[in-house]
Amino acid sequence: MSTVAEQLRTAREAKNLTVEQVADATKIRTDHVRALEDGKFNAFSATIYIRGSVKIYAKLLKLDEAKLLALLSTELKGTEKFSEPPPLVETKKTILDALILLLAKLNWKVGFAGLVALTVVVVAGLTFAAWRHHQSSDPLKNLPPAVYQPASSGDTLPLPGHK
Repeated sequence: MSTVAEQLRTAREAKNLTVEQVADATKIRTDHVRALEDGKFNAFSATIYIRGSVKIYAKLLKLDEAKLLALLSTELKGTEKFSEPPPLVETKKTILDALILLLAKLNWKVGFAGLVALTVVVVAGLTFAAWRHHQSSDPLKNLPPAVYQPASSGDTLPLPGHK
């Protein structure tokens, strides 16, 4: 079976296209087109760029994209730079991990509405408690009934109509 690079080069040559024409049509840099046709995947910084470029290039050449990408995955596993990293060691999840996951799943619109409703209830409760405290601490409420005591100094105002 031929490699991805060989299939791309052969299909391009069969359609009588130059590397520059392919680069113009796909918007892939010419050095990357050449790297794909030479099988030099180290010219790319990440696997996703290789896969995307091969997919676009295969679409232009009317090749089977799925088959070519499957073959590319096999080829990339054999490279040192783009082979899959070993699985990470299982670590115990902490409370912080669970909290962050919960916050990530939270629907912030509903959460914000709930927070506003909770704030309104708390403010209303505090206002009611302050009003009740004010009512019970009214200094005039606990006074005894008023009793009239005439002034003893003799300084009184004259009553209207008397001279």
